[in-house]
Amino acid sequence: MPIGGTEQNGPHMVLGKHNVRVRVLAGRIAQQLGDALVAPVLAYVPEGRIDPPVAHMRWPGTISIPEAAFEALLDGTARSLCRHGFRDVVLLPDHGGYLKSLERVAARPGRPAGCRVHALTDYYRVTQEVYVDALKARGYTADEIGSHAGLADTALALAVDPSLVRGDRLGQPAGRSDGVVGDPRRASVELGRIGADQVVARSVAAIRALTRGK
Repeated sequence: MPIGGTEQNGPHMVLGKHNVRVRVLAGRIAQQLGDALVAPVLAYVPEGRIDPPVAHMRWPGTISIPEAAFEALLDGTARSLCRHGFRDVVLLPDHGGYLKSLERVAARPGRPAGCRVHALTDYYRVTQEVYVDALKARGYTADEIGSHAGLADTALALAVDPSLVRGDRLGQPAGRSDGVVGDPRRASVELGRIGADQVVARSVAAIRALTRGK
């Protein structure tokens, strides 16, 4: 189950970055596993309180839903897949804001016998840890790499689909006033491929470990 989000990403990147990225990477993961299917992408997720707005809701374009509704949707989808015969349902989070929700849903009891739900938080954490370390090893600073729509985030988007990034906006210094934390100006497809490959490799290994023996 690829889970994305619809949120602001500064002036240089499209709102649906997470949705495209998780769809493409989930496809690569499934292909390498050889025995997996990819469900439709879940595009609406918790992005912060709506009124008064917090987090990404402070900028236009973001769509946010309550945690309870999000968790109910995840649980209903997982139960549906279990009922139709799937034995392992893997939740792939391309966004860090809802990891706890995924873990709570994965731990819920009462699903059909023989079906398990896994919150694959490693999928997301690779982009925040292993990938960041790889960029730092190449001389990029933490301030440049950033935590949202900075160099790392933008490079990953470029690697998945260059049309997600508005190249004419990359030359403008970014700041918190426009929803960007980091500096995307030196982002490239090549840098993004490093992170994308790491996400796929780590996720494939984790899923194989989780489903071994079934």
